[in-house]
Amino acid sequence: MGKADFMEPTVKTHITMNSSKYNGVVVPMVTPVTPSGFLDKSAVERIIKSFVSAGVSPLLMGTTGEGNSVSTMDGQELIETAVKAADGKITVYAGLTGNCFIEQLKQAGYYSASGADVIVATLPSYYSLTPEQMENYYLRLADSIKGPLMLYNIAATTHMSIPVDVIERLSRHENIVGLKDSERDLERMEQCISIARNRDDFAYFCGWAAQSAHSLELGGNGIVPSTGNFVPGMFRRLYDAAVSGDMETANRLQDETNEIAKLYQAGRSLGQSLTALKVMMQTRGLCTPDMLMPLTRLSEAEEQAIREAAEVITEE
Repeated sequence: MGKADFMEPTVKTHITMNSSKYNGVVVPMVTPVTPSGFLDKSAVERIIKSFVSAGVSPLLMGTTGEGNSVSTMDGQELIETAVKAADGKITVYAGLTGNCFIEQLKQAGYYSASGADVIVATLPSYYSLTPEQMENYYLRLADSIKGPLMLYNIAATTHMSIPVDVIERLSRHENIVGLKDSERDLERMEQCISIARNRDDFAYFCGWAAQSAHSLELGGNGIVPSTGNFVPGMFRRLYDAAVSGDMETANRLQDETNEIAKLYQAGRSLGQSLTALKVMMQTRGLCTPDMLMPLTRLSEAEEQAIREAAEVITEE
């Protein structure tokens, strides 16, 4: 979809990014399940292979992946299946959620041993935490796990925001390699990108998909768009255009992907939007729209309307 590039000559600007090895497009992957609620391993393989073809990486068991609802057994199988399907061609990020620290350490250890490249952890969210408690949690986690750790700030689900000064101090820990920030705050985005700028040991990933191109123009290292489950190639082209300084193309692709996102997000709660996204993916033979409790499928009529809208979308 979209318009042909035929009008103004492309204007390129220099984009300054740091040299962190963690960069690019990281798609917060849906977790495909069967109608009975068990992991659909064949669908995992199909989705991962589509990511490999597009040159994007998965974030497993994040918010889009219903991370808090995935069982320990299925979480382990998901990591194993994804790592095998990725075949070393893309970086595998594993989401870490929950409230029991000891269980989180066990999960992180298993994920790393199974081949996950980076652990991406949200704050435990049952209790409201002070900034000091947030910092201590991440320091303890970083000291206790073997693999690289990425901070994950998502106030929409944890109902807490990691302060920028806490992020700056945590960024100096040798095992903390980056931040995925999904907070919708432009001033905060600029401040967090400035923490990572001119460094090779800490990366900034924008989890606010509608600001993907802008974050890269400011010098961010990567983007984490849920719509990338459906159009991974478009986001790869957006990223490549932005880092090469072709902001005209990047902004055009940003507008186009924003319109696609409206098909599953507009007028829906976060949980409803996730099953709508799976409906869109079903049109490409990737997975079914089945969800993990407490989330449920949409009505048959609503699913059909989404399918009809999704089927006319191409990545060209």
